[in-house]
Formats: sequence, structure tokens, C-alpha cells
Amino acid sequence: MACLGLYCGKTLLFKNGSTEIYGECGVCPRGQRTNAQKYCQPCTESPELYDWLYLGFMAMLPLVLHWFFIEWYSGKKSSSALFQHITALFECSMAAIITLLVSDPVGVLYIRSCRVLMLSDWYTMLYNPSPDYVTTVHCTHEAVYPLYTIVFIYYAFCLVLMMLLRPLLVKKIACGLGKSDRFKSIYAALYFFPILTVLQAVGGGLLYYAFPYIILVLSLVTLAVYMSASEIENCYDLLVRKKRLIVLFSHWLLHAYGIISISRVDKLEQDLPLLALVPTPALFYLFTAKFTEPSRILSEGANGH
Repeated sequence: MACLGLYCGKTLLFKNGSTEIYGECGVCPRGQRTNAQKYCQPCTESPELYDWLYLGFMAMLPLVLHWFFIEWYSGKKSSSALFQHITALFECSMAAIITLLVSDPVGVLYIRSCRVLMLSDWYTMLYNPSPDYVTTVHCTHEAVYPLYTIVFIYYAFCLVLMMLLRPLLVKKIACGLGKSDRFKSIYAALYFFPILTVLQAVGGGLLYYAFPYIILVLSLVTLAVYMSASEIENCYDLLVRKKRLIVLFSHWLLHAYGIISISRVDKLEQDLPLLALVPTPALFYLFTAKFTEPSRILSEGANGH
């Protein structure tokens, strides 16, 4: 009987030398996906650079959100923000390491994966066939193993480590904040982790193909908003505070990350020069900020120019 459905396959039941016995057409076991002949084959390939960049993007999301809400609720005079930033970095780093260690193969900082071939690989539940238009053959499985589920595991470890470490730290060092403000960054995480989980569950495939452009657009917008809100109009304004330089270099790293993700560094000698474009948005802003200052525009308008 022919195996219908884009993601239905026959699982190997017995193998003795050259003799192989396969089961009926159905769902492939976890860690396997169908090949062109509709047989379930184990995922034994190494993730491509683009796959690692995608996982890095999904790993950065909770860290960036942690840092944002820590900065938002800590206040300008709080000495606890730095320690909370370091703790958030430690939590996410440990969660990433533990996630890799518990993934197949267990105990090593390495994963085996199936190659992503098309967008539909992320949404196999939409391609369950109905041969007689009555009975549905359920062939839903993780065709992009483990890129889909490993993100959920990472978020779970992030949440557990945060609940174990952050409350103790905040209670000890956040003396400059009111009792109601101390734990607001933790409460915020309890909101954004479910949101990130739903985002991965519903839009994981779309994020896989769109994340380089999302990084570039958001990093450009946030950099422009930050420099405008901080009233940075020249290089001297940047050098006045170390925090501004840290923010600038962080955005430059995100710019570079997005450029590398788009180019995938397929041709090293052609793609690396693109990294020279990283400082361009900041330099463009500094050179043009004086021409777009609202007070200058209003004064010129009043003078009839």
C-alpha cells in the first residue's frame, strides 16, 4: 500500500543484515523524519550555521527581555541593576548549557538534527492525510528535530533557574527599591515567558526564516529611539557615559548578528566585508541629528526660512 501524506512514513521494525522489515505507514518516531522513499530515517546530521543562529536568536529573546525589565524597574540610582543583569546572563547561559546536555546525544554540548527543507516542516500537523476522506492518518511529528522542542526545554530551564536564584538575589541587594518594586522584573518574566512559548509554538517556522530581518529592524529602531531619548547629538554625548557606549556596542553586535544570519557566510570573502556596514546607522544618526532637531526646525520656521 502506498504511503500517503507529506510526512507519513514507514518505521523500521527489524533489521538483520540486508533484511529490513518496516511497519505500516504512519507517524515517525521522535528523532526521525521521512525521506524521499517514505521511510523514517534517524536525524544524524549536524545543525547548519543558520540553525545555530536561529537557536541563538531564540535564546537571546528572554535575556534581552530580562535586561529590559531589570533596567526599567531598577531605577537610575539603584545599585542592584548590574548584579541582576549578571544573574540573568548566568541563568540563561546555564539554561542553554543544560538544554544541550540533556538533548540527544545526552551529556555532550552537541545535538543531532534533521535538515529543514521547507516551511511546512514546522507544521506537520496541517498535513495529516485522509485516504478515504473519512479516516485521518495522524503523522504529526517533529520533522525539524530538535529545533522546535529544544526552545521549549530551554525556556523551562530559564524559568526554573530564575525562580531559584533571582528572588534571593533581589531580596538581598535591592535595598534601594520599595518592597512592591523589587520583584517587578521577575513578575514581568512570568508574563513574557508564556508569550514567548506561544510565539514559538505558533510561529516557530515563520521566525526561523524571518529572524535575521527582525533582528536588523528592531536593533535599528531601538538604537534610534535610545539615542533620541538620551539626546545624543554628537560623539561627545556618547563618550560622557559608559552606559551609552555599552548600549551602542550591544546594538552593533546585533547588527552584525543579523547581517551574518542573512548572508549565512556562504562565500566568506564576499560576505565578511558586509560587516563594515555595522556602524553605518549610528554614524548616519550622529551626522544628521543636528539637522532634525525640533528647536532648530521651529526657529527656522518662525524666521520664514
